Amino acid sequence: MVPERRFEIVTSYQNQGLTLPKRQTIAAAGYDLAAAQDFVVPSIWKQPLAQFILHKSKSQARDLWQKWVQKALKPVLVPTGIKVSLPEDEVLLLVNRSSGPLNRGLVLPNSVGVIDADYYNNPQNEGEIFVQLLNYYPRDYLIKKGERICQGIFTKYLTTVDDQISQQQRQGGFGSSGK
Repeated sequence: MVPERRFEIVTSYQNQGLTLPKRQTIAAAGYDLAAAQDFVVPSIWKQPLAQFILHKSKSQARDLWQKWVQKALKPVLVPTGIKVSLPEDEVLLLVNRSSGPLNRGLVLPNSVGVIDADYYNNPQNEGEIFVQLLNYYPRDYLIKKGERICQGIFTKYLTTVDDQISQQQRQGGFGSSGK
């Protein structure tokens, strides 16, 4: 039996007033996903990277700078309280809403997030979709519960004729298939 394509609210967010993603116009390709709770996305300019750039002395070591850069540019994971069921030959692509970068300075640092069919109901987090965001504006940005933060687009994908299917089972979320 092929799973139906549908959004659901994860167990931990039941009865918390969340709404399922929806398209905003008749011809819209994307379903707008919203934040499940208030969440602050810190500005990269308030983090150690900016402080280092603004106050850098020539005696500071390169490895310290690299560690600060990595810490400052680490995205946050904004919970949506939503999971998605879909057929095995489909993915849900998470992409920026046009208002994110333009009006709020918020971007998906991975450009496109990929939600695979086997992410649904995984034991680590029930398949809850989290949206990776960076804030490149100079001030922290407070996302309010219910604020639309990205859009999801369903699409089929193709495989090669000599596809070597791995027997590895999903272990969880972000980067789990690379373990």
